[in-house]
Amino acid sequence: MIVLGLTGSIGMGKSTTAKMFAEAGVPVHDSDEAVHRLYAGKAAPLVEAAFPGTTIAGVVDRARLGERVLGDGAALKRLEVIIHPLVRADADAFLAKHRNAGESIAILDIPLLFETGGRNRVDKVVVVTAPADVQRQRVLARPGMTEEKLASILARQVPDAEKRRQADFVVDTGQGLDAARAAVAAIVAELSGDKSGKARS
Repeated sequence: MIVLGLTGSIGMGKSTTAKMFAEAGVPVHDSDEAVHRLYAGKAAPLVEAAFPGTTIAGVVDRARLGERVLGDGAALKRLEVIIHPLVRADADAFLAKHRNAGESIAILDIPLLFETGGRNRVDKVVVVTAPADVQRQRVLARPGMTEEKLASILARQVPDAEKRRQADFVVDTGQGLDAARAAVAAIVAELSGDKSGKARS
């Protein structure tokens, strides 16, 4: 089974692209969705212990947690030490399930793939991109987003140009949904025929 890493900076259209892969029949593990589940489950008491007052009725309140960690490198590191191993275990279980089911491709949707050393967990990488002005427009349209928050987020992310340089495949969502869908279909077709090479058994 080929393990495909899907990543991209904030506002590039990664979630939309992940849905396109799912629609094409490729199983997708969404790290953000896994974090949501963990925040409502086994991660909640660990986060509360590290950041008291950030849970409500046993569920992590993302707004409260964000206030505590955004812009604070040390706090963010403490949170990552709690969350990353749990997300990784969730992803490993997902891969084992689909490998056992005989799938030829499975996707790990990892927003910070390059930033967290995730490159060695996948066989190939798809980077989702868009022009900088499109990215900025999309992100600033989000509720509660500010120029300062965007700057803080971008400062922690590997630049888009560097991600594209390291990618095996690039999907440009700035060209419209049809073009992105066609790019996804081409990637799936290519990898479905590529069961050798770097594919894992």
